[in-house]
Amino acid sequence: MLDQLALEIGQLVGIGVQVGLVVGGGNLFRGAALNAAGLDRVTGDHMGMLATVMNALALRDALERSNIATQAMSSIPMSGVVEHYDRRKAIRALSNGDVVIFAAGTGNPFFTTDSSACLRGIEVKADVVLKATKVDGVYSADPVTDPDAVKYDVLTYDEVLDKKLGVMDLTAICLVRDHDMPVRVFNMAQRGALLSIVRGGDEGTLIQA
Repeated sequence: MLDQLALEIGQLVGIGVQVGLVVGGGNLFRGAALNAAGLDRVTGDHMGMLATVMNALALRDALERSNIATQAMSSIPMSGVVEHYDRRKAIRALSNGDVVIFAAGTGNPFFTTDSSACLRGIEVKADVVLKATKVDGVYSADPVTDPDAVKYDVLTYDEVLDKKLGVMDLTAICLVRDHDMPVRVFNMAQRGALLSIVRGGDEGTLIQA
């Protein structure tokens, strides 16, 4: 999976696209799930942030093995492991053609990876936030359990909120709405989807004003 992702990201870098990545840690730890199991929520969220750093290291390694210049930055200082996040350094790295991986979320508990992705996208003045999921867009209901679920091609921020679609948490949606940052939700497992999107393709669902 990592090698395939590195290949697809390499295709974007090859055509001059600046790529920033925000990684989650749900494959290792989820703060909310740990909290439900009795762990203090803040402690659980901190564990989740550390899990994202582990994933960032794995992804950086995969990209570098593919000869893609990559920098990993953490919202939590981790000297000797990854660089501490610095907005100006991140923008410079992106301008130089490096891929930048943003780890450790926002650095604060109670904020999701989605919120972190939207925040970093706004900070580095990205053109669009791409949310990779296991389904090919936003649906009216869970398409896995509801055969009548309808896929949306385009949604406004307010429609996402009004319909309570749950594609992103409330904080993330309000953040992109307030800063007019478009979001495209797509299926990462679909090969070539990333390249298609940056070339103007209509993969998945576009969320905009």
